Amino acid sequence: MAKIGEELLYMEIKGKSLVRQAEALIPTPWGNFRMAAYAESPEDWMPHLALISENCNLNEPVLTRLHSECLTGDLFGSKRCDCGEQLAYALYKVAQEGGMLLYLRQEGRGIGLINKLKAYNLQDMGFNTIDANIHLGFEADARDYGIAIEMLEDLGVSEIKLLTNNPDKIEAFEHTSVKVINRIPIIIEPNPDNREYLRVKQEFMGHLLG
Repeated sequence: MAKIGEELLYMEIKGKSLVRQAEALIPTPWGNFRMAAYAESPEDWMPHLALISENCNLNEPVLTRLHSECLTGDLFGSKRCDCGEQLAYALYKVAQEGGMLLYLRQEGRGIGLINKLKAYNLQDMGFNTIDANIHLGFEADARDYGIAIEMLEDLGVSEIKLLTNNPDKIEAFEHTSVKVINRIPIIIEPNPDNREYLRVKQEFMGHLLG
């Protein structure tokens, strides 16, 4: 990995919007990771994060997970979705196999936490997860995976094994410098609170859950 000062200069020359602002070693229950924080400004309190396992080999296809922030699931263990379980599984896999997880600050598929809670209220009234977002004036999925591509390019990654069920993530890498050579599913057993949510993702958003 290049030194921070060199990276700042390189990113400025290349005209990138995201800059690797800082990095440090983070020991976790799954293993040791190098965490790098990406933001346009060092004052940004919510940078995107890359967690690179200590045994990651950038000269080979890298097992990679793009995980969009889900405060309710990731931190509080909400059963309304499978996000927290996906995060834990992905951290385990990338630590074991030598890979990285990109933690993208795109709460609620890009609509933010406040609007996600409003969407939950609509879902309790009978809306599905797609219709609730649209009713609030948003797209069904407003996430931007160009952020992840910038981060991977900065880290020197050219080929990845993508840990995902979402075909939109695979499509995001088409015509970019980062090639997806394989998709690896991440299947979580449904529970009574998220079964309908997962069904909608599979049937209407094309997620590959089988």
